[in-house]
Amino acid sequence: MSTITTKDGTQIYYKDWGSGKPIVMSHGWPLCADAWDNQMMFLVSHGYRCIAHDRRGHGRSTQSSTGHDMDTYAADAAEVANALDLRNAVHIGHSTGGGEVARYVARHGQGRVAKAVLISAVPPIMVKSATNLTGTPIEVFDDFRAKTAANRAQFYREVPIPFYNFNRPGVKTLDGVVDNWWRQGMMGGINAHVLGIKAFSETDFTDDLKAIEAPTLVLHGDDDQIVPYADAGPLSAKLLKNAKLKIYPGFPHGMCTTHGDQINADLLAFISS
Repeated sequence: MSTITTKDGTQIYYKDWGSGKPIVMSHGWPLCADAWDNQMMFLVSHGYRCIAHDRRGHGRSTQSSTGHDMDTYAADAAEVANALDLRNAVHIGHSTGGGEVARYVARHGQGRVAKAVLISAVPPIMVKSATNLTGTPIEVFDDFRAKTAANRAQFYREVPIPFYNFNRPGVKTLDGVVDNWWRQGMMGGINAHVLGIKAFSETDFTDDLKAIEAPTLVLHGDDDQIVPYADAGPLSAKLLKNAKLKIYPGFPHGMCTTHGDQINADLLAFISS
């Protein structure tokens, strides 16, 4: 397997397919690089080089006991980019990966990043507080932590249903998609998944978004049941210096899978522009 070893000895697995302008992809919780298979196959076929890594504690990367915070996620992404000498790259992040991309581009991307894309992403900040009254109550994330710790094998069967809007009227549950979500989740370490919930829900990306100079495409479905769009995509677009926002009516959190053709077309248009 292709891996790089970080400064603290963690091995980060990555896929590196194709040739041409580099496209770097950061996955969501609690998945792995396999979540990007649809987009990678599509973009490689259009002449791009696609790189996707498994976040520490996820997929095939080391199940480390520490570093399950957004600063370390971004630093690990920087080590991958440095090891592969990626320049003029487009960084795409979904959900938690959108937070990772925002922090990476703001803190490590100078001279390396051409563009960024945030898809169904967690920034600016998810959790409800005195300064984020429309956020998601902390009790929701406490419940995620408790169910992941108690019986994640069962919980990871349940989460994909709202993740892909399979609980909406007229939407057929795709068993293979649910099974693949479960497979990816169960590959990772339970400690990384429990600790990662704090990272994606409580990290404030406001300053990161304000610092990003690169053109950034923000994509969100308005029926996202995991990261409610009104408290995410539109607010991120307002904070970014050079943002293009697109909201998809009725699309779910996992729209890269359920509506891959539409997302791929919009990614290609942005990347090639």
